[in-house]
Amino acid sequence: MLEKMSRKIPEKTPERVNDTEKVNILMVDDQPAKLLSYEAILSELGENLIKANSGKEALEQLLKHDIAVVLLDVSMPELDGFELADMIRQHPRFQKLAILFISAVHLTELDRLKGYQRGAFDYISVPVNPELLRAKVSIFAELHRNARQLEVLNAELRRLSNSLIAAQDEERRHIARELHDGLGQDLAAAKMILEGIDPKAAPTQVTGQVVAEASLIIDHAIQQLRSMSHLLHPPLLDEVGLQSALQWYLDGLTKRSGISITLEVQPRPFRRLAPEIEKTVFRVIQEALTNVYRHSKARNAWVSLLQQGGRVVATVRDDGQGISERVADLDTLSIGVGISGMRQRVKEMAGELTLSNASPGTIVRISLPTRSVAAEDQAVSLPSRA
Repeated sequence: MLEKMSRKIPEKTPERVNDTEKVNILMVDDQPAKLLSYEAILSELGENLIKANSGKEALEQLLKHDIAVVLLDVSMPELDGFELADMIRQHPRFQKLAILFISAVHLTELDRLKGYQRGAFDYISVPVNPELLRAKVSIFAELHRNARQLEVLNAELRRLSNSLIAAQDEERRHIARELHDGLGQDLAAAKMILEGIDPKAAPTQVTGQVVAEASLIIDHAIQQLRSMSHLLHPPLLDEVGLQSALQWYLDGLTKRSGISITLEVQPRPFRRLAPEIEKTVFRVIQEALTNVYRHSKARNAWVSLLQQGGRVVATVRDDGQGISERVADLDTLSIGVGISGMRQRVKEMAGELTLSNASPGTIVRISLPTRSVAAEDQAVSLPSRA
């Protein structure tokens, strides 16, 4: 019966879940008075309470809703609690559904064993102890909520993994294209010029001009290679710190994109941070400005760095077209791999990432502790010295 009904209603896919979202509790009993008493007892939990007066109605509710706990009367006409539990367990979707049997008669050990074999999680005797019933239902409801959150996180992890692979492939294609179209063309041109020189001929003014032209092309190729290397990992970040590396990057991006970008730093001089903190801040700002260039249609952007109260706050603002509310809320299904990567980087450093609209434009702000998590872990693990 359950299999036939399930063909009409597709299984639910995991949706976004938060800590305060209510779960559904199904109460099954053929006596309306008992259902009202269960509802009065469980209303304090603040969950969604669903009532069913028969086994058939209970099956329909199970297929319509994502049920966390089933409160099931053992003695019901037509379809008793044991038979209903057996039918529920036969469906793959309800293999781990929490079922609590309620019995008004004394059950023998054989009856209890039969119930556990049919999938019961626990038994509650009548008269029902309200506090005991609330406690047991609350535990199973919270377990269900945690399981749903884990499903959503796993789905997001799979999505991020696929997006990361796609981003890596795209970055490889971009680097290959730059090497072929830029560096490769320059080196090929220099090779053609040098091959045109007769090594047996005496040096002339024309030969000197040809060599100078080839040297100029090779210098340009070296500059391209240096720029690509610096964009992948700026050496200034290790040598002189975050402020200088950012200023170098912003100057280059302004020339390439035409977007006017201003850097503001407080206090001056800007103190050095832990290497992993500086790297995180640089990469987040780099990704934020990449999004500004690709999506915002902005003409101006402003970057600020502030050290205060043991934290560093970095802000990127532009005067472009802004973002949607779902992106501003960091909705998992709306943000791309770039913002997801920014959020993950900041999270690993025990920081916070916020997005908001500036009317016009967008504001990306991160706040990180100046003392890195890795440094704290190392300090805790190191033995103290007398």
